[in-house]
Amino acid sequence: MILTPEEWVRQHFIHYLNQEKNYPLGLMGVEKMVKYNGMQTRADIVLYTTEGKPNMIVECKAPNVKITQDAFNQIAKYNFKLQVSLLVVTNGIQHFCCQMDYETNEIKF
Repeated sequence: MILTPEEWVRQHFIHYLNQEKNYPLGLMGVEKMVKYNGMQTRADIVLYTTEGKPNMIVECKAPNVKITQDAFNQIAKYNFKLQVSLLVVTNGIQHFCCQMDYETNEIKF
């Protein structure tokens, strides 16, 4: 695997989740295949509950990539299938997290 700037962000975020937030590595999926509209896509990081249910998606961008609506559109495609509680978009410098409320159809940043 080549250490691209995006991969550097992904590895550091995995390390943060594991070391700082004590999230088990065994409950993380990296470059998880997600089918959307007949296409094969890959979510950067998917975190699972101990029951194996997807709970959070993390979309990583390179540090020089500005986080735009496109990144949120991309993670929304993954979530259409996975229906997680938390969405995170990060470029290693800026981090955006939102909580999905499916009962009220609201997104809370």
